[in-house]
Amino acid sequence: MKAKVNVIAAMLMFGSIGLFVRGIALPSSVIALVRGVIGCFFLVTAGSLMIQPVNWKAVKSNWLVLVLSGAAIGFNWIFLFEAYRYTTVSCATLSYYFAPVFVILVSPVVLGEKLTKRKLCCAAGAVIGMILVSNVLFLDQGENGLIGIFFGLMAAVLYASVMILNKFMKGLTGLETTAAQLGVAAVILLPYTLLTSAEPFSAVLSSVPAVSWILLAFVGIVHTGVGYLLYFSSMKKLPAQTVAVLSYIDPVTAIILSAVILGETMSGPQMAGAVLILGMTWLGGREPQNKQGN
Repeated sequence: MKAKVNVIAAMLMFGSIGLFVRGIALPSSVIALVRGVIGCFFLVTAGSLMIQPVNWKAVKSNWLVLVLSGAAIGFNWIFLFEAYRYTTVSCATLSYYFAPVFVILVSPVVLGEKLTKRKLCCAAGAVIGMILVSNVLFLDQGENGLIGIFFGLMAAVLYASVMILNKFMKGLTGLETTAAQLGVAAVILLPYTLLTSAEPFSAVLSSVPAVSWILLAFVGIVHTGVGYLLYFSSMKKLPAQTVAVLSYIDPVTAIILSAVILGETMSGPQMAGAVLILGMTWLGGREPQNKQGN
């Protein structure tokens, strides 16, 4: 029961991150950089307090996968945070939640998994849902909204690559993997942030209001450090399908909070698209139940 509560708490945190990012007056690259630094530090500290020694041999043997997945996580955050700026939190989150569909489509080639008719139909249904959410058929989203959804989909592609790369990890715990990936993300994002900043980095930081620093610290500690710790420390104690079902609390939370707090609304077609994306992704991720006697 405690493991379920921890996963639910983590999903509620993840679902609310868009509200906080909206209030941070910093470039997306800086938010991602600081989030990675704080999250990594928090997880390393938590591992030390829980007396979980780092398996450096396993870290060394997985270095290439850790670097690639860490880079993908960092740039995935940048695209997601940009999506929040260009479109509604609900549309950005739904676009981001397209990641499992990309995994379904790519896994036969990369992982050698079988693409069943059920999964193919689910992927097609999710694509239709994405078309409805984007409102391109009704031209209500506007240019900025479509840019935001594009950024959300790019974030989904990067997160899908992390999901696939993690399949190649060997000998690392969830805590070690995540701490290493966040550390790599921060290291890679630092030169990127410095090179892409329109003005000196110090000037960017000095002009930020205090409330943005408070929100950023909250995102780094709670949404990243605490959220990831709760999630990865509990997911191994629960069946995979239970974790998959509970993960849908994330987008549902984002949609509800964006409507209640930000006053964002979704049209009828967009709501139908949301149901299609979440429903098809859930069905596509389910493992078929073996019938008795088989």
